[in-house]
Amino acid sequence: MLLTLTPASGVLAEELRVPVGSQADRSQEKLPRTGLTQASVRASWGQPAKAEGPVGQPPISQWHYDNFVVYFENDRVIHSVLKHQR
Repeated sequence: MLLTLTPASGVLAEELRVPVGSQADRSQEKLPRTGLTQASVRASWGQPAKAEGPVGQPPISQWHYDNFVVYFENDRVIHSVLKHQR
Protein backbone atom coordinates (compact mmCIF):
# COMPACT_ATOMS: atom_id res chain seq x y z
CA MET A 1 0.00 0.00 0.00
CA LEU A 2 1.41 3.34 -1.03
CA LEU A 3 0.41 6.54 0.75
CA THR A 4 1.00 9.88 -0.82
CA LEU A 5 0.78 13.10 1.04
CA THR A 6 -0.34 15.84 -1.28
CA PRO A 7 -2.26 18.95 -0.41
CA ALA A 8 -5.92 18.76 -1.25
CA SER A 9 -5.95 22.33 -2.49
CA GLY A 10 -3.46 24.73 -4.01
CA VAL A 11 -1.29 26.91 -1.85
CA LEU A 12 -2.31 30.56 -1.62
CA ALA A 13 0.00 33.35 -0.60
CA GLU A 14 -0.20 37.10 -0.52
CA GLU A 15 2.83 39.27 -1.10
CA LEU A 16 3.16 42.45 0.92
CA ARG A 17 5.71 45.04 -0.15
CA VAL A 18 6.84 47.73 2.26
CA PRO A 19 9.20 50.34 0.86
CA VAL A 20 12.48 50.17 2.75
CA GLY A 21 12.52 53.93 3.32
CA SER A 22 9.18 53.89 5.16
CA GLN A 23 10.00 51.04 7.54
CA ALA A 24 12.14 53.05 9.95
CA ASP A 25 10.34 56.40 9.80
CA ARG A 26 7.86 55.67 12.57
CA SER A 27 10.31 53.80 14.78
CA GLN A 28 12.40 56.99 15.05
CA GLU A 29 9.48 59.02 16.38
CA LYS A 30 10.11 60.51 19.82
CA LEU A 31 7.67 59.17 22.41
CA PRO A 32 7.25 60.05 26.09
CA ARG A 33 9.52 57.76 28.09
CA THR A 34 8.69 55.81 31.21
CA GLY A 35 8.68 57.84 34.41
CA LEU A 36 7.80 61.25 32.95
CA THR A 37 5.03 63.15 34.73
CA GLN A 38 1.79 64.22 33.09
CA ALA A 39 2.97 67.84 33.36
CA SER A 40 6.20 66.98 31.49
CA VAL A 41 4.29 65.17 28.73
CA ARG A 42 1.87 68.09 28.39
CA ALA A 43 4.77 70.58 28.26
CA SER A 44 6.60 68.62 25.52
CA TRP A 45 3.72 67.30 23.39
CA GLY A 46 0.83 69.63 24.26
CA GLN A 47 -2.73 68.76 25.20
CA PRO A 48 -3.83 65.28 24.11
CA ALA A 49 -6.55 65.03 21.46
CA LYS A 50 -8.44 62.75 23.87
CA ALA A 51 -7.93 61.62 27.47
CA GLU A 52 -9.49 58.54 29.10
CA GLY A 53 -9.58 57.51 32.73
CA PRO A 54 -8.33 57.13 35.30
CA VAL A 55 -9.84 53.70 35.87
CA GLY A 56 -8.99 50.86 38.23
CA GLN A 57 -6.59 50.52 41.12
CA PRO A 58 -3.90 51.73 40.66
CA PRO A 59 -5.50 54.42 38.49
CA ILE A 60 -4.55 54.06 34.80
CA SER A 61 -5.13 56.89 32.31
CA GLN A 62 -4.66 57.10 28.55
CA TRP A 63 -3.76 60.21 26.59
CA HIS A 64 -4.35 59.94 22.85
CA TYR A 65 -2.22 62.02 20.48
CA ASP A 66 -2.33 61.93 16.67
CA ASN A 67 0.36 59.25 16.27
CA PHE A 68 0.64 57.62 19.68
CA VAL A 69 -1.04 56.82 23.01
CA VAL A 70 0.54 57.42 26.42
CA TYR A 71 -0.46 55.27 29.41
CA PHE A 72 -0.11 56.66 32.92
CA GLU A 73 -0.23 55.02 36.33
CA ASN A 74 -1.19 57.79 38.72
CA ASP A 75 0.83 60.75 37.36
CA ARG A 76 3.70 58.82 35.69
CA VAL A 77 4.16 57.38 32.18
CA ILE A 78 4.24 53.58 32.20
CA HIS A 79 4.10 53.01 28.42
CA SER A 80 3.89 54.86 25.09
CA VAL A 81 2.64 53.12 21.95
CA LEU A 82 2.58 54.19 18.29
CA LYS A 83 -0.86 54.02 16.68
CA HIS A 84 -1.31 51.78 13.67
CA GLN A 85 -1.37 53.86 10.48
CA ARG A 86 -4.03 52.91 7.95
